[in-house]
Amino acid sequence: MTVSVLLVDDEPLLRLGFRLVLESQPDLRVVGEAAEGAAAVAQTAKTDPDVVLMDVRMPGVDGIEATRRIVREHPRSKVLILTTFDLDEYAFAGLRAGASGFLLKNVPPEDLLSAIRVVAAGDAVVAPSVTRRLLDAMADRLPETGDRDRAVDPRLARLTEREVEVLTRLAGGLSNAEIAGVLCVSEATVKTHVGRLLNKLDVRDRVQAVVFAYEVGLVRPGGD
Repeated sequence: MTVSVLLVDDEPLLRLGFRLVLESQPDLRVVGEAAEGAAAVAQTAKTDPDVVLMDVRMPGVDGIEATRRIVREHPRSKVLILTTFDLDEYAFAGLRAGASGFLLKNVPPEDLLSAIRVVAAGDAVVAPSVTRRLLDAMADRLPETGDRDRAVDPRLARLTEREVEVLTRLAGGLSNAEIAGVLCVSEATVKTHVGRLLNKLDVRDRVQAVVFAYEVGLVRPGGD
């Protein structure tokens, strides 16, 4: 199956570089480009891409607002945000806006290609090391303790003990296979738990579940 991709970046040379990398793959196809957020939303409506590769800082409508609009108006298209370490706060805001993941702009080409395929398949890309740095940078905006926020947000009470455990490991950046090893269960069992907790929390994917876990204080920046 061919994955269609919309490239959004205000730097023409970067868009060209991404296009060359993507079009070297038989299963990836670039269906359009945009240099700012409003054009990205319009191009998404026009081309109906599987994945929108989204820059954050652009003139006019930025990548955060564009992500928010695309997720609301064109939910079939998944947004994959590109960021740099000095834009961590923007990337976190992008995840809250509904993006299915984020990568650094200096990501190796093979990792970029893999991430696009993962997002197109309906999963999410959460790089553990980058996630930790993002949430450390956002620590002052997260709850001081989890108890109050867990009481406020009723969704956490919907989870079983095992699902809370899986969510905690998920927020720590572990893959399904790694969680299965820690909990001494099969990977299929972990997938079942992940699917159930996503439904109970009413979130789209693993990224949104991770954001939720930090926002309610289930996991703390800098914690184990």
